Amino acid sequence: MRLRIQRTAFPRKTLILTDTPRPDCPDCDGVGAIEYPYGDYDTGEYAGSNWDPCTCWHEARRWLLLPLPSLPRWLRRRRRDADPWGPGYSDEPPF
Repeated sequence: MRLRIQRTAFPRKTLILTDTPRPDCPDCDGVGAIEYPYGDYDTGEYAGSNWDPCTCWHEARRWLLLPLPSLPRWLRRRRRDADPWGPGYSDEPPF
């Protein structure tokens, strides 16, 4: 079992300890799943892929470590007229 720490945001911000696929697995090459592409029955063209989980990894194996605090509503300040990419700078003169 190879464990790593991961941050999730749903349903609440938390740190979890999760299992990762074995990197030297001969079946999935460390991806954690085996891809099965399939084609359309009539034309034979590629129509998508199915993924079956590999036996070297259990996706549902995770443990909650620490719930992260969220800011209270009165501290969350958002200016609706502000530029989302940062402060608005301009090359134009002020007059």
